[in-house]
Amino acid sequence: MGILEDIALFEKSLNDLIIKYEHYFLGLEKKEPVKLLEEVEAISRKYMGSNIPNTMLTFRYNSLKARLLSYKQYWMRTGRLMEEGRYSRDRFKMEIQGKASPAEPENRKPDKDDEMDAIYRQFVQARTECSLPVDSITREMVAEIIEKHKRAAMAKYHCSDVELRITVENGNPKLKIRPKK
Repeated sequence: MGILEDIALFEKSLNDLIIKYEHYFLGLEKKEPVKLLEEVEAISRKYMGSNIPNTMLTFRYNSLKARLLSYKQYWMRTGRLMEEGRYSRDRFKMEIQGKASPAEPENRKPDKDDEMDAIYRQFVQARTECSLPVDSITREMVAEIIEKHKRAAMAKYHCSDVELRITVENGNPKLKIRPKK
């Protein structure tokens, strides 16, 4: 088999692997396609040390290798999120199964705890995006600070409820509070 056929096989196998992984992450496949991944990696290593005389083929080969590496990082990150239970598609499925109970009405008002959890998650995510440590941040600590600022804002603006949101200014997450209209 020549270089051109090997690169075509590499590209086809990589596309098949991407589809298999998407099926795995959607839950259509029960097992991770590890065997196919090993085959694709073996194909990618075939011309690693050799000189490919055609520039176009060198470019295609290097592009496919880079694509494989970036997808492998994505798959590893997604697998880790699935193991930790933080993968969004898994959470979506859990919410659907959790909402299947007819005991609670669909159009209920959001609970204060739900709002506090959302603000806490937004704050932790903002700190992570700003490369700030999040190890010492607890939900209770954030809830205490929010309650203190909520009371102060309601007294200052003479209102019964306030709107909370997290913004990032100058590389630091900030809690913004304003009266609800």
